[in-house]
Amino acid sequence: MSTLFQKGDVMIGGIFPILNKEVSSMSTFERKPPDVKCVGFDLRAFRWTQVMIFAIEEINNSPTILPNISLGYNILNSCASPTITLRAAFTLVSRTKENESNSTCRPPLTALIAESGSSQSLILAGTFGPFQVPIVSYFSTCACLSNRAKYPTFFRTIPSDFYQAKALAALVKRFGWQWIGAIQSDNDYGRNGIQAFREEVEKMGVCISFVGTVLRTYKSDKILAVVEMIKRSTVKVILAFVPEGDLYPLMKEIVKHNITGIQWIASEAWITAARPSTPEMYHSFGGSIGFVVRKMSIPKLGPFLMDLSPYKGRSSAFLNDFWEVVVGCIPPSAGALSGNPTETSQICHGNESLRGSQNAFFDVTQLRVSYNVYKAVYAVAHALHYVLFCQPVGNKTVKPCLDVSQVQPKEVSQRLQTVHFTDIFGDTVFFDQNGDPPGSYDIVNWQMREGLVQHVTVGNFTSDSHNAYELKIQEEQIVWRTGKMVLVSVCSASCHPGSRKAVRHSEPVCCFDCVPCDTGKISNQTDAIDCTVCPEDFWSNTDRTLCIPKKVEFLTYDSLGIALTAMAAVGACITIAVLAVFLHNRNTAVVRVNNSELSFFILLSLTLCFLCALVFIGEPTPWSCMLRHTAFSITFSLCISCILGKTLVVLAAFTATRPGNNVMKWLGPMQQRAIISTCTLVQVIICAAWLINAPPFPSRNTQYDHSKIILECSVGSSLAFWCVLGYIGLLACMCFILAFLARKLPGNFNEAKYITFSMLIFCAVWLAFVPAYISSPGKYADAVETFAILASSFGLLFCLFAPKCFIIVLQPEKNTKQHLMGKK
Repeated sequence: MSTLFQKGDVMIGGIFPILNKEVSSMSTFERKPPDVKCVGFDLRAFRWTQVMIFAIEEINNSPTILPNISLGYNILNSCASPTITLRAAFTLVSRTKENESNSTCRPPLTALIAESGSSQSLILAGTFGPFQVPIVSYFSTCACLSNRAKYPTFFRTIPSDFYQAKALAALVKRFGWQWIGAIQSDNDYGRNGIQAFREEVEKMGVCISFVGTVLRTYKSDKILAVVEMIKRSTVKVILAFVPEGDLYPLMKEIVKHNITGIQWIASEAWITAARPSTPEMYHSFGGSIGFVVRKMSIPKLGPFLMDLSPYKGRSSAFLNDFWEVVVGCIPPSAGALSGNPTETSQICHGNESLRGSQNAFFDVTQLRVSYNVYKAVYAVAHALHYVLFCQPVGNKTVKPCLDVSQVQPKEVSQRLQTVHFTDIFGDTVFFDQNGDPPGSYDIVNWQMREGLVQHVTVGNFTSDSHNAYELKIQEEQIVWRTGKMVLVSVCSASCHPGSRKAVRHSEPVCCFDCVPCDTGKISNQTDAIDCTVCPEDFWSNTDRTLCIPKKVEFLTYDSLGIALTAMAAVGACITIAVLAVFLHNRNTAVVRVNNSELSFFILLSLTLCFLCALVFIGEPTPWSCMLRHTAFSITFSLCISCILGKTLVVLAAFTATRPGNNVMKWLGPMQQRAIISTCTLVQVIICAAWLINAPPFPSRNTQYDHSKIILECSVGSSLAFWCVLGYIGLLACMCFILAFLARKLPGNFNEAKYITFSMLIFCAVWLAFVPAYISSPGKYADAVETFAILASSFGLLFCLFAPKCFIIVLQPEKNTKQHLMGKK
């Protein structure tokens, strides 16, 4: 395996994906397996190796850290492959024949700076953890590596995806994206990252529509399947938790299929990668936003990188590939090539220089992962310093307390856990109990400036030891995929106030229908889960957004109340007028022959009947409720009792005309008054018992119409109410039967006929009243009862007294005894 090697008193190993794709070959037991062959030179990863070398040289030249002790390095390529990574690690920790021949004592390997991929780091941490070999990763973010029980010697200088998942979830929440897609790499990094992100966003009600899986070694049909998944979906925002090498094939297909209008959210593994940051990719991925570790400038690194050359004495491994990519030609020494030249390759002249190159490789002002490598080397150096000098860096150093040959990896691991220092750039470096640094990210946005894709910092995310975090974003500086407007991504539009969300069957919770709240319920916020029931005395408005006081309803003096009042007043006035006519003509035949005293009682009771209808109009009170039914029942009982007495007198009068019949002596004035008083007294007793035991009372009825409060008089005792009506009906039936029997008695003016018609009308009105009263809502029940009182009163008035008044007023010549008796 090609290696970058420099011997030192203490050795540090390094593993980097300098060539990022392994060329697979079939191995058999018939011959020796071929050497590892990798392609795809990665400038970014090669700079990481140079930063490690730069940091080691800086430490070796420092008088304060590891004085008089030299650090050496041995850096191998991993091909971004877990198997090659493991092979490189075993190569680093194993003694080779070459080493044995060159030295009697091999310098100990005290730590590994590895690796960029989480899957590779998992293999290293699991393999070397039991041997206490410390591994410091610069770019492996999987939260699974924080398991101290499984990986006791794993450290890293990049925050765990535990923090990145929180940061990504906070970003999604900030911009209100509720319906998103996800792309993961088919390895531990992608699967664990998306899982952690899913757990965070599901707490916020965010749904993931689909999860596509990619890998750099996938065949094209699998990549195209993910492309079709994106095209079919309705999501407008997609999170790609994928390393740049795994995502790049998918990005090319998305550009090829001209898929635009998607807002991409990036993990730290590809948002600042150089290879996809091209104008061609910007067509589909412009406006991408994601999190990256804090950037740092290392000014002295620039000249160091500019000094790279395959013509100088420095380690030449991978320099030929570097030279071909940056300069565009292959160094003349073809034998030094780490890869095979292509047909289009040009041979260099030997006088090429890197001075003045504009390649991003030499931009040392925005270092992110490279700075993590720098901190990893210094963390190992600080741990070694404490092991060798038994005191931290900065204290007065006298001499080592331990020989370099006695340094054990276990001791370095223990000291790494307690490392805490501030580097020359003012950044504090330490590891928590899980070997992780604190979570801190910059928010980067892809923007096109002067024809180049720029990674513009638009905010940051920081967390503390209590897992509290703060997200700061300058939204006005963000360029979205749709311009300056934040793209909306929801499965279903928000439910406005007055409605609630109803989740669709077998679909994610973000896909729902908006159902209007039922009557009596409201929702006064957007996307309400359920509607709130209004208090008892309140009801929902038309929009179902506010509880308003229920309308209080009773029979008021409005149009209906005024009409009933007018009818009652007119009826009372007519009755009084009839009474006046009868009083004025009390000595005439018509008045005298019809028992003037009973007539006056009937007219007086009818006047009271008309007036008691007024008690049913207006807001119910305890007194009005008791007066309504008692006044009505007693006045009608008095009226019907008088009519009953008159009917009996008519029957007795015609019976008394027969020889030997003395019936009239039992129906004199005293007996008539006794009959009326007795019949009325029975009703008075019923009403008194009613008022004593269960009197009527005002009540608020909210059951019939839930949107109203109906003020009504509860009867108190239904039995008493129906007894009152039943007794009136009994008296009316008796009158009707007796009058019906006397309807054919002789005489021009047969009172029994008119009593029969009046009772017929009275009974018809009250028989119709019962179903109408039961089925009438609210105030209309009182109106029906009032109308029944007025109608029956008018029926009695006109049937009994209209014919008499007609003769008295319009035909006075017939107001004689002879005419009434039918004699000429």
